Amino acid sequence: MQTLTLEGYLAADPSILSAQGSGKKRASFRVLETTRFRRADGTPGERTTGFNCLCFNEATTEKYIEPFARKGSRVVIQGHVENDTWTGKDGVEHYDLRLIVGDIRLKNRRERPGADPAEGRQVQEPAGGYDLNDDIPF
Repeated sequence: MQTLTLEGYLAADPSILSAQGSGKKRASFRVLETTRFRRADGTPGERTTGFNCLCFNEATTEKYIEPFARKGSRVVIQGHVENDTWTGKDGVEHYDLRLIVGDIRLKNRRERPGADPAEGRQVQEPAGGYDLNDDIPF
């Protein structure tokens, strides 16, 4: 299995889909990554590559992608690569690579306009019974 770590920006708002049989949510989105370089003659250049991404983890889709991810959000994604093939209406076979998201980090987490800011934020109790709001004794 090929593992890929990708850092880039969302090309558009993610598409949140529900599976037909189970109704589980998943997210589909495109991440753009730009590489800057210098040509042999010294002039600067850049190349932008787009990656189609799918997140099948329902909790990640509902708690992070749906409320926080939007066009232009900076993300770091780790996942594995899969080949996708299909035959078009014209009979031509098409090929595509897609990234199946295993882990996603949103670098600029802001709520979508109209979203409840408290929704999706859950404070977990620290492990071991420590309260992180207590004063540190040293």
